[in-house]
Amino acid sequence: MTQSDKRPSFFARLLGKDAANAHGKQRALLNAVEHFHDLKVEDVMVPRVDITAVPENVSLKDLADLFITAGHSRLPVFKDTLDEPVGMVHVKDVLPYLTFGARGRTGKTYPDKKVIKKILRRILFVPPSMGVEELLRKMQAGRLHMAMVVDEYGGTDGLVTLEDLIEPIVGDIDDEHDGAEPEIKTLKDKKGDAYWEADARVDIEDFEALFGRDIATPQEDEDVDTLGGVVVSLAGRVPEKGEIIRHPYGVEFEILEADPRRIKRLRIRQALVNLQDMPSQTNAAS
Repeated sequence: MTQSDKRPSFFARLLGKDAANAHGKQRALLNAVEHFHDLKVEDVMVPRVDITAVPENVSLKDLADLFITAGHSRLPVFKDTLDEPVGMVHVKDVLPYLTFGARGRTGKTYPDKKVIKKILRRILFVPPSMGVEELLRKMQAGRLHMAMVVDEYGGTDGLVTLEDLIEPIVGDIDDEHDGAEPEIKTLKDKKGDAYWEADARVDIEDFEALFGRDIATPQEDEDVDTLGGVVVSLAGRVPEKGEIIRHPYGVEFEILEADPRRIKRLRIRQALVNLQDMPSQTNAAS
């Protein structure tokens, strides 16, 4: 047992350990604390495909526009590709340069090439296997708000912010800029049969609760978390728009929207299936 294993959880010390007397929300919070201790960075990170970042040679105008459209207060900065992150920029550091002309310097704009270098902030680089609690301590100690998740070869896997680390304890922290939750629509065709249209990021368990039965094998449940993940696992690739992928559990996935990197939206229908053709729980898990 290491010293860190012996040390009480950061949140356990904060809340106390009187779990036996906890009720309602307090009990749920304590349960979340226990789960938090087991989480890894890869469990909470924003995946690479969802990262909004800027090149280090970005113009001041483009940087300001991206802050507006992305709705984030912090953006990572990269050199040539996302695998070469060099730091991050905060929107409040950009404001003085945007108002350079308004503050008595009429007709002047600040030189673009100097802006990023002046406002670039440091970020951490961490492996996906690092414990979430350990990363939280590091970010607190260094007064840092962002970490890039890098694989063993130095490639960028994802991004983590302080908000991402705290949400497993307190729940989703929504602000006016947060995007909507991945959506599921329940619809009916002309025959009155139900079908569903969903964001490919919808969690498998959330859809199964609505659908009324399993749509993924035990192995798929272990390997992937989202509807899009199930479909990619089935196809062995990212399917194109219009393709229909059938699952042996009697589910049909139609690709409504996709790009070369990922599926974005799906239509899901129940399909006729011969029960004898369905994989057994034993076979599916092997």
